[in-house]
Amino acid sequence: MRVFLTGGTGYVGSAVLDALVRGGHHVDVLVRNSEAAARVQTRGGHPVLGDLLNRASWRDAAAAADGAIHAAVDYGPRQIELDAAAIDGLTSLPRKPARFLIYTSGIWVLGPAPNPVDESAPVNPIDIVSWRPAHEQRVLAAGKADIRALVVRPGIVYGGARGIVGDLLKDAANSLVRVVGTGENHWPLIYDRDLGELYARLVATPDASGVYHATDGGAETVSEIVAAFADHAPTQPSIRHVPLDEARKKMGPYADALALDQIVRSPRARALGWNPTLHSVSGNAARLFEEWRRGKAA
Repeated sequence: MRVFLTGGTGYVGSAVLDALVRGGHHVDVLVRNSEAAARVQTRGGHPVLGDLLNRASWRDAAAAADGAIHAAVDYGPRQIELDAAAIDGLTSLPRKPARFLIYTSGIWVLGPAPNPVDESAPVNPIDIVSWRPAHEQRVLAAGKADIRALVVRPGIVYGGARGIVGDLLKDAANSLVRVVGTGENHWPLIYDRDLGELYARLVATPDASGVYHATDGGAETVSEIVAAFADHAPTQPSIRHVPLDEARKKMGPYADALALDQIVRSPRARALGWNPTLHSVSGNAARLFEEWRRGKAA
């Protein structure tokens, strides 16, 4: 199958690219420069030079594909504009039998969830992602117009040297870990390779549509994760708990995301036969430290 992918050099997108290539798919990846193009080619993808805000630079490649996956994210001031531009372009492609569109959202749109929730739960987004449910709905609405529309909400991704968990590994290696709040809040988590495999399964499942959560099924607290990393760090790190109000002054609404208490399940994804290979960050601390070291070196 031919797939058009945005964000193929990002944390989530690179895992998706790897999984699709393993599955034998042809993947056209939107990139902004020759350096990113080289990275995509190394992973088996086919780079398309362009910019999300310049639809003409990528529309033909997207139109030629059997479907598209939007995994690009920009954490700067253009974040919402870029995301909307991608949705505008991908939902306006010429109709094609069985064309699909997979949109990458996240579990923070669910808000606080101290008791387990699944894909049927109503959204209650925290401030940092307050705009995202409307974008989810735009994609799902396109499913009424002969597109197989899907929304994936990954948990906090781990594996390698990037992401929130990667930052914790780096802090532990540097002997000082700062935890926002008490650390008794739960983080829904997902291993990067397992996340990529879910996207590949969704691409290959012709009747899959709607919302899918991507979490490993665990319910680990931040304190449990940090304690495990401390046990495997080169030297015993100092662990400092930063009050939420103090963290907000330095980090803005991102502090609330790190302190969010959530237990999130993924029954719709599992019903497709998707089974994560890793189910615990704290239980795989030694492995994750080694992956972090290799990723840092790379």
